[in-house]
Amino acid sequence: MNYVSVAVASPRRSLQISIKLALAIALVSLSFTPVQAQPSKSEIFTSPIFNAPPPPGDIKAPGNRVGGGKRGCGNTNNQPTTSKEKQLTALVPVYQFPNEELVLGLTTSSHPTFWFYVPDVTKVSADFVLQNEDGETIYQTPVSLSGTPGIVSLSLPSTASSLKIGKRYHWYFNIYCNQEQSPVFVNGWIKRIELNPVLKSQLEKATPRQRVALYATSGIWYESLIASAELRRIEPKHADWARMLQAVGLNNIALEPIVDCCR
Repeated sequence: MNYVSVAVASPRRSLQISIKLALAIALVSLSFTPVQAQPSKSEIFTSPIFNAPPPPGDIKAPGNRVGGGKRGCGNTNNQPTTSKEKQLTALVPVYQFPNEELVLGLTTSSHPTFWFYVPDVTKVSADFVLQNEDGETIYQTPVSLSGTPGIVSLSLPSTASSLKIGKRYHWYFNIYCNQEQSPVFVNGWIKRIELNPVLKSQLEKATPRQRVALYATSGIWYESLIASAELRRIEPKHADWARMLQAVGLNNIALEPIVDCCR
């Protein structure tokens, strides 16, 4: 009869082997476990990238972000402007389509602030018009321009009708160069949405720069622009304002000054 010799490990030896085996299994398991790195605040808020929401397909009057056509107020000879000359421009996102462009931005405010770049125009009159989706004018006001080229802001006053959540409104900004010429104008749409509770809580705890990024990544244009303008005022060295404009293709006016204009 053949006997097989079996080595029996001591209890202490068995314990050591068990510990080593457990450690090896744990290391292998960790190597196959996906770990999601948590970015730091500096990584999240280094540069605002505007996350434009999908465009609606039921707007029949798309609009135009840049006004003036082939001539502006300063061009009395009716000659085409050069590519280097800046024209009246609305600071708002635009969606490009083959034969038209949709000008649209979101807001959470009942009385938002609108922004425009106004070129070097003097001795002109201007006005701002806001209409509902049915084309009825709900607000209109004359605008006094200083004649200094730059970016101006125009806030809807508290005395005007509040924008309703879920509704779109059509705005116009017109500059009347003279009585013989049609106005130079820009026009587009604004829609008010409700601020969700999670984002609201984040905004309440955010720094000025974090507010810019939170609004931008949520696709809320008008509040992100106001937040970046405020950041530019208190910290001029930050480039968030310029990055916001560049994010929607407004590179040519990203470095233009903000000038006093309108009430």
